Amino acid sequence: MPYTAHVIMHRALPEIDGLKPSQRRILYTMFQMGLLKSGRKKSQGVVGQTMFLHPHGDMAIYETLVRLTKDNESLLIPYIDSKGNFGKHYSRDMKYASARYTEVKLGAIAGELFRDIEKNTVDMIENYDGTLQEPRLLPVTFPSILVNNSSGTAVGMASNIAPFNLNEIIDYTIASIKKPETDVMQYIQAPDMPTGGNIIYNEKDMRQIYETGKGSFKIRSTYRIEGNSIIFEEIPYTTTFEAIIEKISQLVKEGKIKDIVDIDDIYGINTKGIEITVKNSTNKAVLIEKLFKMTPLQDTFSCNFNLIVNGRPQTLGIKQIIQEWVAFRGNAIKRGALFDKTKKEQKRHLLLALKQVLLDIDKAVAIIRETNKNNQVIANLMSAFQIDELQAEYVAEIKLRHLNKEYLLHRIEEIETLEKEIAELHEIIHNKSKLDRKMIQQLKNVKKVHGQERKSQIIFADELPTLAPEEITIDNYNVRISVTKEGYLKKVPLTSLRGGNAMKVKDGDEIINQYSTTNHSDILIFTDKYNCYKYKTYEIEDHKLSGLGEYLPTLLNLQDESILFVTVTNDYKGNLLIGFEDGKVAKIALTAYYTKQNRSMLKNAYANKKALYWDHIHEDKEILGVSTIKKAIVFHTSMINPKTSKTTIGVQAMKSKKNSVVVGYYDLSGKEFEEKEYYVTKGAGIGKYLRGNDFSSILAQGSLF
Repeated sequence: MPYTAHVIMHRALPEIDGLKPSQRRILYTMFQMGLLKSGRKKSQGVVGQTMFLHPHGDMAIYETLVRLTKDNESLLIPYIDSKGNFGKHYSRDMKYASARYTEVKLGAIAGELFRDIEKNTVDMIENYDGTLQEPRLLPVTFPSILVNNSSGTAVGMASNIAPFNLNEIIDYTIASIKKPETDVMQYIQAPDMPTGGNIIYNEKDMRQIYETGKGSFKIRSTYRIEGNSIIFEEIPYTTTFEAIIEKISQLVKEGKIKDIVDIDDIYGINTKGIEITVKNSTNKAVLIEKLFKMTPLQDTFSCNFNLIVNGRPQTLGIKQIIQEWVAFRGNAIKRGALFDKTKKEQKRHLLLALKQVLLDIDKAVAIIRETNKNNQVIANLMSAFQIDELQAEYVAEIKLRHLNKEYLLHRIEEIETLEKEIAELHEIIHNKSKLDRKMIQQLKNVKKVHGQERKSQIIFADELPTLAPEEITIDNYNVRISVTKEGYLKKVPLTSLRGGNAMKVKDGDEIINQYSTTNHSDILIFTDKYNCYKYKTYEIEDHKLSGLGEYLPTLLNLQDESILFVTVTNDYKGNLLIGFEDGKVAKIALTAYYTKQNRSMLKNAYANKKALYWDHIHEDKEILGVSTIKKAIVFHTSMINPKTSKTTIGVQAMKSKKNSVVVGYYDLSGKEFEEKEYYVTKGAGIGKYLRGNDFSSILAQGSLF
């Protein structure tokens, strides 16, 4: 538990100043080395000095330093001005050079991290061995926690904070200080990624992120077309160009994309991006949409705004984070003002003594001249002019050349200036409106000096092309879909089944349904919360026989929701058969679940009551129903008319007696039982008591009694 708390509080999660301890120590070390104003120094020297504050390996420190640099392009507003090879965030294989070959200094904006730090604006604490002091937090003058992205994994929790444009964050912060109920979306358009790209904007999803700090949004690459080449330039922040090239190459090898002739990265001094050469006859618009759908050229950024606030981890929305930052920054400004006020009061205190002595400067000179011993001068001045020891020391230390009238009058005039400044500082400390004005002025200065245009552009989700699978020309091939009892779904191309190997399942699990279908089919998944989730078969990767497949609760991100039935369809033909606990059976035309829009979930997918039996039928069949009082009935589904309403309550197949309910329905198709005719009904009935071992082999499968 102590280790867990240490990882959470002092390693993995950022704090309100936007920094983790390792980042803060690197930057503070550079500040102490004078790298805010001087030239660059070797990274190795910075790493070595940082180890006095951060007792970890030099490579761990250097990796953190690399991500803070301008050349690595990890941060929207980099804090370190770098020279040399620092690798690239968007590349997996472009490794950074050794620390002895690179040089660094603090960037101009880093000055805003340390503004007035020498004025006791933040707490200073001892380092790990008590030999040095380091700041607990940095007194940042802008909400850096939301301007630069931060991610980390602690024990049992994680954080992933998206970056936002500095101008937009400052505009909202100023508006929030003036009017706390200001809507975030009036000022902040969307996240702004260091690598650019296009943010796909969905107002509902974005508002959820802004309000709760949780959610996700999609980023897609920018592109341009030159002849037979498609050049993707600004790729999503969450991927690398090597991963994109590998995925496209894999799709080409598998025959899922047949229009690409060549692919290469064109990253260089004056160029960047991935260049794809295609055939002359290629429909480039369709191919681009296909690549967005099937590769990381369009990716998802998952948000989890988890940070340390007042000594505990909290997941907050943007408004709450800004409120916490304003409180933190306000306290830092107050502490700085108190520091200045104390200094000025001390100076005024000394000058008041000088003013008093000025009334009879000759007397002061005479006292000093007539005092026999040096150690009695201070006491004699204190007694003669009724001043304290500090004031007497100040008067006694005045140089002989400063006893001229001009110097003394100038010092006296300074008292008035000090009193005005002390009054202003007092107002900042005790008057909230003055404090707010001070904070707003600092924010405006940061925006004026360091503000920048958005790197990521915004495209609206409802304006994106909506192409059907056949328009995207997704390869259509035969597949076998298997569903297991524990909720695993496996998609295996029929070509992989030719070897005759058995399909692997998890120990204790078993396959309950198999469907032979195509890659263009729809998968319908029904749950106990009356929802129907829809998934395109081609959205699921092909699996090997030896794999377990996709775990559906994870794939669908289900919370407190259990899967009851899965079926697959190409044409939405046939009927969905649902047997309910109350003895009613619904036959719903599967076309009721077809939608023109590619909806991923349908609510109220069936009647709001407990469903025991599910089947997707194309021909009617005989069904056995058994109740809690061991009565049974056999009925034919042709007696039930299909409905187009998903929430139909069904037709009464088995009536209740003595408050009994149905405990199971069983498919009798293809099975012959001599005793079956005894239980057959031509209409709804209460059934007949089970005799002896009737249907024993079927009932044993359900373990009813």
